[in-house]
Amino acid sequence: MQKLKVGIICGGKSAEHEVSLQSAKNIYEAMDKEKFIPFLIGIEKNGRWIFKPPGGAGDFILDSEDPAKIHLAPVNYDAVLPSKGEGNFLIYRNRPALEPSPRPEAPEVLHLDVIFPVLHGPFGEDGTVQGLLKLAEIPFVGSGVLGSAAGMDKDVMKRLLRDGGIPIGKFMVLRDWEPILSFAEVSEKLGTPVFVKPCNMGSSVGISKVHDEESFRRALTTAFAYDTKLILEENIRGREIECSVLGNEDPRVSLPGEIRAHRDFYSYEAKYIDAAGAALEIPAKLSPAQVRTIKTLAVKTFQVLECHGLSRVDFFLTEDGRALVNEINTMPGFTKISMYPKLWEASGISYTELITRLIELALARFEKEKKLKTSHG
Repeated sequence: MQKLKVGIICGGKSAEHEVSLQSAKNIYEAMDKEKFIPFLIGIEKNGRWIFKPPGGAGDFILDSEDPAKIHLAPVNYDAVLPSKGEGNFLIYRNRPALEPSPRPEAPEVLHLDVIFPVLHGPFGEDGTVQGLLKLAEIPFVGSGVLGSAAGMDKDVMKRLLRDGGIPIGKFMVLRDWEPILSFAEVSEKLGTPVFVKPCNMGSSVGISKVHDEESFRRALTTAFAYDTKLILEENIRGREIECSVLGNEDPRVSLPGEIRAHRDFYSYEAKYIDAAGAALEIPAKLSPAQVRTIKTLAVKTFQVLECHGLSRVDFFLTEDGRALVNEINTMPGFTKISMYPKLWEASGISYTELITRLIELALARFEKEKKLKTSHG
């Protein structure tokens, strides 16, 4: 069987750029090379798309052993644009600035069979890149435009979950053009303490846990630096449980795992930088009834939000035994300490096999959607 060419898009303009690079390097190295030929496509923080010719990931993603310093290498191939035709990506090779160039070189044409957009946060996980790939008619791993956008915006996500009959915690929304509420007004409805989060951000970036007016004001300034809309959430006392979902129309669910943060909450540092920032218990110590409830809610959340391919659903298990959905992550991390692949490993699917199944799901969905009519003819 001919090997499939897989483009791994990583980096991006969001604050989760470094997490994406860690995930992409792991996926590149773990991908089954008997079935696939991986190509790395990077998006720099300024939005420039760059291309890495086939080879190792080590000379494209630098300082990979340090999550705080990991970055893309400067390369002389850029302007990677999805394009319909025999080749769906156009690769331009940069010339030195002083070299005479009477006319631009014709681009190299590369055909990729499927894309794995390992992008976290805005400008990648929120439906933007998914829309670009759909316009170019390129199969890609993960949810489409709708599922990605709904899963990224915590306000829209929670409203859809609430209307879908899925139990969630109390929340409020604050936009940057609205009058600023006082902490007393917020805590009257949500209690104390309160979590302040950007609506469109992941990996706990920009999140604060506040107890008073002063910390509340600082939290608003921090969160508004990342988004024009914030979500304010009640503090739910309970265990943090996560569950991985895999599939399209008939998704599978992993064993649940538990996170025990050693910090005040499961912060960005605890997730990706400080390996001792949290303890992961896989599988979580739950009763059979609790496992069934969490698995059922994970699938329902995945389907209510119109997701495909993969997602990680995060829960709170309260002291009185209720399972509340906190959020969904439509492109969860694939780092060495990420819960999504770890949960599947504990459920009998290895990291390499997981990547293969995700690519197969992407191709199956693409073939199904390709049969749909797009005109009256």
